[in-house]
Amino acid sequence: MPWPVGSPAVALSSIEAGFSRRLHPYWPTLQVRTRTWLRERQVMSPSIVERFADDLRYTDLVAGYYLGASNELLSAIADFSAWFFAWDDRHDRDVVHGRLGAWRKLCAALHAVLDDPDHHREHADPLVSALADCLIRVRSHVADTWSLRFTGHFHPVVDAYDREFHNRAHHAVPTVAQYVELRRLTFAHELWIDLLEPTAGSELPAYLRDDAAFRRAAMATQDFAAWYNDLCSLPKELAGDEVHNLAISLICHEGMSPGQAAAEVHRRVSECVETFLETEPAVMALADHTARTGTEGVRYAATIRSCLFNMRNWFSSVYWFHQESGRYRTQAWDDRSAPPYIDDPEGRS
Repeated sequence: MPWPVGSPAVALSSIEAGFSRRLHPYWPTLQVRTRTWLRERQVMSPSIVERFADDLRYTDLVAGYYLGASNELLSAIADFSAWFFAWDDRHDRDVVHGRLGAWRKLCAALHAVLDDPDHHREHADPLVSALADCLIRVRSHVADTWSLRFTGHFHPVVDAYDREFHNRAHHAVPTVAQYVELRRLTFAHELWIDLLEPTAGSELPAYLRDDAAFRRAAMATQDFAAWYNDLCSLPKELAGDEVHNLAISLICHEGMSPGQAAAEVHRRVSECVETFLETEPAVMALADHTARTGTEGVRYAATIRSCLFNMRNWFSSVYWFHQESGRYRTQAWDDRSAPPYIDDPEGRS
């Protein structure tokens, strides 16, 4: 069931009409820099970079979400985002080809690099050394307290990917509730939310970061992204007999047909947009109240407004990225279960 471009199955009029599309002014240079980084760090082979990097539009995603970031910070985030897609692809191929030993070795290396990136920048595995490079560059823009929080959020992401590996290897489809919990980790909700603060140039204190309205708005943006990704990925994942997709959990555990499940995911995606719009005024009120608490409060209020501005941008950025990226144009692939932008033709062990 491939979705043709512009299909009603993935269209969202609420996004197209109500969320302006914006791109960081550094975007054209960013695209060139990330393409070069992918090649130089050997995250992708030169031929794959040449053929697919621009069409995948990985830099579009962050250039539309982290507006206000310095050029250097945005470049580090863009490379990290591209790295995340490459890691996801490695995970996929390791599952498909049964490379459990290689996968476990990679997980151990990723945990190690999170704790000490400086000692892994020249690691033999390009995926490990590339992550170290991204972390070192991002950390040059933040305080140690932020770095510790980011690392604390990242370790569970690696563990969640390992749980997904186990589920896929044993063809175990999680229940809807189990999947929702796991997906919030494999999509790395907390990491993308964390990166809003260095973009704004200030770290928020916990009492503001954990405010109910702020968290609700932030999680609505990330759930939207995860479920919309599932919706757009569904044709590929059904073709590949996958087990990790919200729609597939609905099919297997709620007795829905593929069409009904896709419609339910579409409904949930739309509900995320509504949740954000309902919560947005409360976050603005939080910023206004914070600004009245003194000089430090004015700075924190500016950070809250920057975060909220980019939360809003996340909707349009994610939406158009999935509409335009070659990563989801499955109807153009020879094999809908095997993306052409993955350089693993032999499935070597």
